[in-house]
Amino acid sequence: MSEKQTILGRIAQLTRANINSLLDRAEDPEKMIDQLIRDYTNNIAEAEQAVAQTIGNLRLAEQDYNEDVAAVREWGSKALAASQRADQARSQGDSAAAERYDNLAKVALQKQIGFETEVKQTEPILRSQNEVADKLKQGLIIMKDRLGDLKNKRDQLVARAKSAQAQSQVQQAIGSINVLDPTSDLSRFEEQVRRQEAQVAGQAELQASSLDAQFAELEEQGDMLEVEARFEALKRGGAIQDAPAQPAIEDAPVDQQQ
Repeated sequence: MSEKQTILGRIAQLTRANINSLLDRAEDPEKMIDQLIRDYTNNIAEAEQAVAQTIGNLRLAEQDYNEDVAAVREWGSKALAASQRADQARSQGDSAAAERYDNLAKVALQKQIGFETEVKQTEPILRSQNEVADKLKQGLIIMKDRLGDLKNKRDQLVARAKSAQAQSQVQQAIGSINVLDPTSDLSRFEEQVRRQEAQVAGQAELQASSLDAQFAELEEQGDMLEVEARFEALKRGGAIQDAPAQPAIEDAPVDQQQ
């Protein structure tokens, strides 16, 4: 497993675990999203620290590599200088000094070969580590972009979640009330109102009947009084006469003034 997979893979697993935990708890949508943002922010901070440490180790390795490259040049220069001193001593007839400088040149060459070997072995490792570092930095950029998107969409997601929750509550409320059910509270209240209306109508009808009866009784009493009056007149020997006709009202003369 590569270092990139180790770092970002572990962060991704933590993020997924946090998300699944929040969804399983089914908490308040706004609190859930805020907690998700905090957890994701903490995961990014942890990833940044791990990536920074990886890049720091890479830079140390690059420094060691550059020192090895410099050492190759340095020991090459020392080997050349020792060889030239050997040639100069040999030209002067000092074979012992010449041999000594030649031996120093050989030691310098051995050192140079050793550092060259280090350089050759380090080069592919550095190339690989640089690729990993670039991918890690790119992964962090993606994570930060997603965090920014989540923050931007937070209000929209919260509004949608609350709207869905409100709609669910309304649907549940509607489902719990059946206006066609005669046993429901609404139907019983409607029946009670109808009974009150019928009672008021009955009282009004009863009052109207009582008033008509009173007027009928008054008319009947008036007829009986007329009978008694005529009966008394009959006893006194008077003839029953029709009620005198009402004299016609003549038009009064209108004075005409010239």
